[in-house]
Amino acid sequence: MAVTVPVMTMRAQILLLTLLPLAVLAVFAMTSVRIPVPEIGRGYVVHIELPVADTPGSLPDVAGANSAPLVVIDAGHGGHDPGAAGQGYREKTIVLDLARALRDELEKGGGVRVALTRDEDRYLVHAERVDIARKLGADLFISIHADSAGDAADVTGASIYTLSNQASSQAAARFAERENASDRLNGVDVGGESDAVSTILVELSQRRTQEKSDELARLILREADGVIDFHPQARRSAALKVLRAPDVPSILFESGFITNEEDAQRLASPEGRSRFAEVMARAIRIYFARQQES
Repeated sequence: MAVTVPVMTMRAQILLLTLLPLAVLAVFAMTSVRIPVPEIGRGYVVHIELPVADTPGSLPDVAGANSAPLVVIDAGHGGHDPGAAGQGYREKTIVLDLARALRDELEKGGGVRVALTRDEDRYLVHAERVDIARKLGADLFISIHADSAGDAADVTGASIYTLSNQASSQAAARFAERENASDRLNGVDVGGESDAVSTILVELSQRRTQEKSDELARLILREADGVIDFHPQARRSAALKVLRAPDVPSILFESGFITNEEDAQRLASPEGRSRFAEVMARAIRIYFARQQES
């Protein structure tokens, strides 16, 4: 006697293959059966140290009479970030010594208050550096760096950076959005204004700030004539984060190329630091004298 066995349809086979694993897992779950998992590699963990800013502390000390204008000097890099390297020197060390020399020169002459964003080998992110200047109510912010030309050891000379116009507009919009129109700019409370009005107010403030930054840069070039050698392209503008405070005139001074032997030795020498500090201090004092006149 012949028996006919029905053939499972393709659809039924696919359904069975789909539901069977789910049914097995459901049984394991209900019976609390532990499914064995291969042990190979389960104890292997990769730890990657991410660079972070040092623990933020209190604001730095300010030296000088309370009524005097305030200069905040920022030595670039620091801590785990050495900056450029060349001729056996590291940028973070070179610029900290320059910052200290300028501070001492300003203190010696009096009439100006001064503070350093860092007076030790520690790392600060760009926002922290700018924040220190704004929270202290700085009248000037000067960030000091040393450049690198890689293998082009013959490239030499200092240069001065200010914020570019395009970067200024972009930064103004971001600043207004970040502060949510609740900050004070040049003593004016912009809280409660619309986003559009707030951005316009920040742009106007930043435009005035850029004009003052440009004036300081011109004075430095004038006072440095015959004392400090500058790169053929001495004046530059760029979208540098450390220059984006909308209400603090700011420059970034590239003191020279650490990859150039002559520049590196000049920057690392007491004589070189002294020349730098004297030029910068004269330019700063002339700048403040002009601001008082106007």
